[in-house]
Amino acid sequence: MGQRPQRGRVYRRCGCKDGSSEKQLGSWCPQLAADVKHGTWTYCVDLAPDEGRRRTRRRGGFSSRAEAAREMAAVLDGELRGVYENRRTTVASFLREWLAARKSELAPNTYAGYADCVERDLIPAFGRHRLPDLRPQHIEDWIRAQQEAGRGRVTVYRVTATLRNALNAAVRSWRLRYNPAKYAVPPKPRAAERTCWSPDEAAAFLRHNKEHYADQLTDLFEVMLGTGMRRGEILALHWSDVHLMDRKLYVRWTLAAINNAEIRFGEPKTEASRAWISLSPRAMTALHHQAALQMNAHPQHRLEGLVFPRPDGQPLRPQWLLNQLRKRTAELGLPTIGLHDLRHTAASIMIAENVPIAVISKTLRHTTLAITINLYGHLLKDSADQAVTALSSALDRADSNQSQQERHTSPLRSAA
Repeated sequence: MGQRPQRGRVYRRCGCKDGSSEKQLGSWCPQLAADVKHGTWTYCVDLAPDEGRRRTRRRGGFSSRAEAAREMAAVLDGELRGVYENRRTTVASFLREWLAARKSELAPNTYAGYADCVERDLIPAFGRHRLPDLRPQHIEDWIRAQQEAGRGRVTVYRVTATLRNALNAAVRSWRLRYNPAKYAVPPKPRAAERTCWSPDEAAAFLRHNKEHYADQLTDLFEVMLGTGMRRGEILALHWSDVHLMDRKLYVRWTLAAINNAEIRFGEPKTEASRAWISLSPRAMTALHHQAALQMNAHPQHRLEGLVFPRPDGQPLRPQWLLNQLRKRTAELGLPTIGLHDLRHTAASIMIAENVPIAVISKTLRHTTLAITINLYGHLLKDSADQAVTALSSALDRADSNQSQQERHTSPLRSAA
């Protein structure tokens, strides 16, 4: 059997130019033969034709023949296996390329979080490694060092999970054979149980706002607790999406504060989040009051723009809103909660009032019913008691009916 023909070649070339034509001499430069340090090493290899067209790969800039030969061998091996691991790609360059590719498809806050993980942690820790040389041991050593330094478990998980996501993209694009972070990422820390107000506490908070403030935030908190809207959704709500005659509003926008500074409007969190929301009489009253406040402040203007803006018409800042929530909460001595906990409070009150979980899921605009159950399953214990009690009662009734039928059809009764 004949040997497989040698593919590709390795040679030395430089950037010197011909004096008359100004063309590069390449591998024909006379200095290459006179000086072994002149120029750099290059490989050239023909790849499998693509749609009938010849493909040639040339890469230069290698410091030695061996380095260029290894890279050419990797190209040929990648062609055979369907994976091309470019040894000149560093982890740093790949991570920045991955970030740039995903920027348009990520929510602004999500992108900012990824970018922070990449620039603050991943590039300083792994950026110098060649992408194919990154190993699980490198990642595990970094995790151990962070834990010994007292770094938070959530932060360590978030950073390594970002690395895993990025390297998954490298595997999917056939730039890596395997993901070294696949099994190195620590388990996701269990989220702390959120604090929710009871109906009495929520009612006391809203009553306190009406009696002592009767301002814009009084109406905002009333709508948030009355609909379960997210923080970004209520801050991005426009009058054009409020239909008071129909007792409905439409969630079209959400607001994100990048690093608590840059304000951006974007699409809602999920496709299911973009939906109509019904308004209760309390929420309707709050919106009517807010409309009256704006019309009194600007009698010559139409009711348009944001429903809950700053005096200059710009959006309220989420951090300022959170500070106001905490201030007013402290005045009553209520448990401290965050803005998103108002949404959880709305859900918990609906559950306490025995609203069907499917209706709650639809009201909160979750993508699936499973999300609602996973978030609020611990609050459904009373519903679970009702379910097993109903099941037991049904079986008892069936057992009682069957016993009565047996007594009516017994042999002694038939003989009599």
